[in-house]
Amino acid sequence: MKNIVFLLLFLTYWCNAQDTMVEKMEPFYVAGVATTTTNENGKSATDMGELWGKFYSDQVSNTVPDKVSDAIYVVYTEYESDYTGHYLAIVGHKVKSLENLPEGVIGIEVSGGNYQKHIAKGGLPQAVVDTWKEIWNNDAQLNRAYDIDFEVYGEKANLGADSEVEIYLSVK
Repeated sequence: MKNIVFLLLFLTYWCNAQDTMVEKMEPFYVAGVATTTTNENGKSATDMGELWGKFYSDQVSNTVPDKVSDAIYVVYTEYESDYTGHYLAIVGHKVKSLENLPEGVIGIEVSGGNYQKHIAKGGLPQAVVDTWKEIWNNDAQLNRAYDIDFEVYGEKANLGADSEVEIYLSVK
């Protein structure tokens, strides 16, 4: 009986915590470099590593005009289906405008709406990978819209084992 009560209390807490994690956001712009990838056969791990490498080697941070901050955004959009299909990934910065982007830099408007916030905690990139695996394992319960999802690598993203990255999922 105690186990059932504990389970009901936990489920009530978890459902309420999920509800409080949904945030209403206004649209904004991100400019950076992009690739199309898929999670199938671990392809995204290779593609995202190369995309991050391009972001740094091309010094995208120094070329993107009208940056709002130094936080790095990773945007996932143009989903073919769900997390198992192809999608577009962009590594860049939040910007005031998509005008006057340099060659090789693309821009996207991140649509406003409801986003569920998750926080990856721990050493990077493994903490982010583990959080995404948890999200995929709970995909059916998360009510994802598969419109635009994004990560924010802000001030807490460079703290070694104490790093934090915010992950926002578009939800219905």
